Amino acid sequence: MDVHDSGTREFDGDNGDFRRVGVLYDERMCKHHTPDGIYHPENPNRIRAIWNKLQSAGIHKRCVVLNGKEAEDKHILAVHSKKHVDLIRNISSKEFDSRRDRIASKLNSIYFNKGSSESAYLAAGSVIDVAERVAKGDLNSAIAIVRPPGHHAEHDEAMGFCLYNNVAVAASFILNERPDLGIKKILIVDWDVHHGNATQKMFWKDSRVLFFSVHRHEFGSFYPATDDGFYTMVGEGSGAGYNINVPWENARCGDADYLAVWDCILLPIAKEYNPDMIIVSAGFDAAVGDPLGGCCVTPYGYSIMLKKLMNLAQGKIVLALEGGYNLDSIASSMLACAEVLLNGRTMNKSSETYPFESTWRVIQAVRKELSPFWPMLSDELPDDLISKKAPLPILISSSDSEIEDDEASNAGLETLEEVLRGMTLSQSEVKEDSQDQVLNATYPWRSELSKTDVWYAAFGSNLWEPRFLCYIKGGQVEGMKKLCTGSMDKTPPKETLWKTFTHRLFFGHEYSNTWGQGGVAFLHPESNSEEKSYLCLYRITLEQFNDVLHQENRGSGFLSNNPLFDLANLNTVTSKHLNSIEIPAGRGWYHNLLYFGKERDIPIVTMTCSHLDVEDFKSGKVPLCAPPKEYVDTLVKGLVEGPLSKEEALIYVQNASTKPL
Repeated sequence: MDVHDSGTREFDGDNGDFRRVGVLYDERMCKHHTPDGIYHPENPNRIRAIWNKLQSAGIHKRCVVLNGKEAEDKHILAVHSKKHVDLIRNISSKEFDSRRDRIASKLNSIYFNKGSSESAYLAAGSVIDVAERVAKGDLNSAIAIVRPPGHHAEHDEAMGFCLYNNVAVAASFILNERPDLGIKKILIVDWDVHHGNATQKMFWKDSRVLFFSVHRHEFGSFYPATDDGFYTMVGEGSGAGYNINVPWENARCGDADYLAVWDCILLPIAKEYNPDMIIVSAGFDAAVGDPLGGCCVTPYGYSIMLKKLMNLAQGKIVLALEGGYNLDSIASSMLACAEVLLNGRTMNKSSETYPFESTWRVIQAVRKELSPFWPMLSDELPDDLISKKAPLPILISSSDSEIEDDEASNAGLETLEEVLRGMTLSQSEVKEDSQDQVLNATYPWRSELSKTDVWYAAFGSNLWEPRFLCYIKGGQVEGMKKLCTGSMDKTPPKETLWKTFTHRLFFGHEYSNTWGQGGVAFLHPESNSEEKSYLCLYRITLEQFNDVLHQENRGSGFLSNNPLFDLANLNTVTSKHLNSIEIPAGRGWYHNLLYFGKERDIPIVTMTCSHLDVEDFKSGKVPLCAPPKEYVDTLVKGLVEGPLSKEEALIYVQNASTKPL
């Protein structure tokens, strides 16, 4: 089929398709990428992987294929401020070359480059375009393979990889600019693993939009880490009752958990609401194997969730890509959804699993909160239904960061290929049997990075070698409340030595998973000739350093299937003489890599907080806090085995705890 000037391939119906489905993809949206080429989970390969998967399955031959279309400012301004629109329109222009990175650094999880503006306008405009076609009846349904994603983009600020709120812009356009299409009520289903904070706010008082978000929340500790995603947030004014949040209390939720929410909350309300159209914020970061999501939804699960929605709004559904960072998972999940839109066919049935007990608890709390607005939720769920539950698996967390199990879904990586064919990974199987368990699967990067040595410069509890060896061999020392998984390569450091550096040691945060109540150590990323800190250097491989980095930041008992700091990153800091580089460590506290030069031609690196984090500590947004006794004891043991006496070590720690930043 040829692409016409309009950018549309004509659907000829010769392939036995039952429905007219649009698929929009445009390579121009790949122009948005990190300015320095450093890896970032939200990268162009996300949409390329999906498009390649659909092509290899022949989906493009059965659909109306569309090119992207840029949005107009007047339509974006319906949900975003003029200041924000002006910034995104101009951020890629030459006049911003010298300050583009600085502006991005002041925003929450955002990068900009010379292609960001065009990509943002294409993403928003493309969702408008397919939504309009579905609303008019030219298409029965559509898939918009767009990036950057949108559901975190606030009225006046980019946030969380999102520049414009693509779904909110499209919904506003249909309701306000095209009333002639007869779409008076829109259901927005956000199944991205993160709460759709911005979409919620944009329709907070608007009953024309029923907004539904199911997401990891963990009582406000999971990104975007606010109370906005709690189930008590139900809307206001005429929008009261039209904002539905289902906040997971834990990671590892899978097909059974999501489908229970569909049957017990979303579908009863949606049938009563009777929407004229559905837009899905289709993030696939709750998919099994996602490096940021930590949940276990399979392609089969997504296909069933979508098929259940097809019974509403005459099947007028638009899927707009949001998050999702495992390329295999997002591609397979979107393919499963495409098959449903085309002919209602779902993937092979998964094995039987049950929701977690916490899932039933959340479902019941949500139903109770919403029952004044939706009386059908007042009925108690049958005991024989809620008694079917799976136990939460026990995972090992070893991070000083206050996050836990973000990559739990990477367990059982050897069976991921089967999972992606539609088999369900039973939640009860996602576990660590012991601290000595390692993944059987191997990855080329491990072999490559094992050939390069670095000096890891420790300044906190890792000053004491037995504590540091927990990150290498696994286990725990006295005072630690959590086991460490250990590294894939459990070989101890080849050498250790002590050095001083002109950086400030301080302690922050009030609680950590490993040590409990009290602060943990950070090193100020800026050098200061008036400061002196004692660091213990461990000579380990770059592979081992990545496993330590992973355990410090992601808090999971499962080792990473991708490096956080690879040879390209190392070459960047050493060749360009950069003193720091940030890595994609999710919400971990030690995501800023400092480079201290070389010792015997081997790079010296450590991990600490970013400059922005330091400002949060200074302002009190994040508390400075003295460390607990067990943490101090561990520090002192390390310092005494190094250059200081016990008295000197205690004074050193005391000064770091009390001296203002």
